[in-house]
Amino acid sequence: MVFDLDGTLAETGRDLARSINFMRRKLGLPNLSEEEIKSFVGDGVKELVVRSLGEKGELYDKAIEIFLDHYRSHLLDSTYLHPGVEECLEHFREKRKVVLSNKRQEFVEKIISAFNLQSYFVEIIGGDKCPFMKPNPRLVVPLLEKYSVHPERAVIIGDGINDILLAKRAGMISCAYLNGLTKREKLLDLKADYYCDSLREIKDFFL
Repeated sequence: MVFDLDGTLAETGRDLARSINFMRRKLGLPNLSEEEIKSFVGDGVKELVVRSLGEKGELYDKAIEIFLDHYRSHLLDSTYLHPGVEECLEHFREKRKVVLSNKRQEFVEKIISAFNLQSYFVEIIGGDKCPFMKPNPRLVVPLLEKYSVHPERAVIIGDGINDILLAKRAGMISCAYLNGLTKREKLLDLKADYYCDSLREIKDFFL
């Protein structure tokens, strides 16, 4: 079982948005709405900052430094686990589970540790730990081989477009979480194998 982090296990959008707007203010730029910033999440910190700068891309080097410094100190200010997360993980305790995120490794580990979830997972993989990022299927092939799991016996649970695309491209089962950072309509258009409004629901999907 492969779980996304941002928007799936944890609601991280507000802290990301606050750090992005702190960065923009430091650069003399006006705030963006929280919803707009959330729509930029999913392809790693570089793309988040680039998208948040818009036409001011020339400020990237300074912007990424400001963002990382601020987010490193504030990534747990408002972040919380989604309802049903611990119940779900405990239910599937005997299953091998992995956290797979395009977020930086240090941030993924810090959030997982803050909520004492690390014992549930055999691996925690951030976006800078491997040469590939979601939705590149080469990201999960080594994992499947390492644990001798056929793709059709593995599921990716996530709230992002990249999660569903990765599952489809790797021949894995896809399960879209509809109450995360991505708009429901976009996820429904992707025709995932399963959909849930709460992670509690997946207890009924898989043995």
